[in-house]
Parts: sequence; structure tokens; C-alpha cells
Amino acid sequence: MVLSERFKLTVLKELKLEGFELNENLKANQVPGWDSLMHAIVIAALEREFRIRLKNMEIIRCANLGDLMALIDSKIQK
Repeated sequence: MVLSERFKLTVLKELKLEGFELNENLKANQVPGWDSLMHAIVIAALEREFRIRLKNMEIIRCANLGDLMALIDSKIQK
């Protein structure tokens, strides 16, 4: 699952990161600044951006950013 530019921009904006390249294989703990507090903020921002709701159990099953993007895509298409 390739990350959309919309997804990347939303995450990078919330984490205040510039020049960091996100890819689908990264885990949240590999992204600078993405700690437990920022996790909640990033997820809320993605929910607002894509106008969806993500359940905690769905998020926990995501092994990497590609899985999170796939989850968001599945919600958009419903």
C-alpha cells in the first residue's frame, strides 16, 4: 500500500517534520516525534482529514503506516 500525499502531508504537519520521507514500511516508533501522545493527535488529524472514524482495535492491528493507509482507504470506500 503506497501512502497518499494527503496522508503524508497530514502526518508530517502534525509531527512538525520537514524533509522526512514517510513510506509504507515504517512503524510509528520509527518516525521522529511519534510517541504515545502524538499518536492520538496524528490519528485524530487523519480522522478529520479523511472524515472517518477509526476504532482502537483497528489501529492496533496496523503493523506499519501502509496498514494504516489501507485501513483509511477501506473506510473511505464504505
